[in-house]
Amino acid sequence: MSLNPQLLALITAMAWGIGGFFEKKGLHMGHLSPQMGITIRTAVALIILGIVSYPDWKSVPQAGTKALLMMVIGGGVVAGSLGMLAFYAAIKGAPLNRVMPIAFTSPFFGALMGVLLGGEQITPKSAVGMLLTIGGIVLLTI
Repeated sequence: MSLNPQLLALITAMAWGIGGFFEKKGLHMGHLSPQMGITIRTAVALIILGIVSYPDWKSVPQAGTKALLMMVIGGGVVAGSLGMLAFYAAIKGAPLNRVMPIAFTSPFFGALMGVLLGGEQITPKSAVGMLLTIGGIVLLTI
């Protein structure tokens, strides 16, 4: 059984939004630095994901150097480290209702990268949708 991609995206948004609430509370209650918060989050995620992905470990050597480098740079360095360091510093220093809307403009940047570097096309419908989303985020944060 596979779930609808849009439903999975909604589950993602819910998990990240709800998780951000608990992360912010934990940082403040425990007087933890953003770096320690990320370390705790990553350690727990590593254990869970290691177990869930175990059947697929054999695919790693076959993925190829370029694919693994893309994962390391994109997921490990840019999103997993730089993005999380900035996100945790932001949620520690400002209210969630100010930080989360800005932080979750990420689909815009992903779509932009898809167009600029991935050869994807923007349709008029998707352009209007992105503009409305960005406009809503601007409205929420001013």
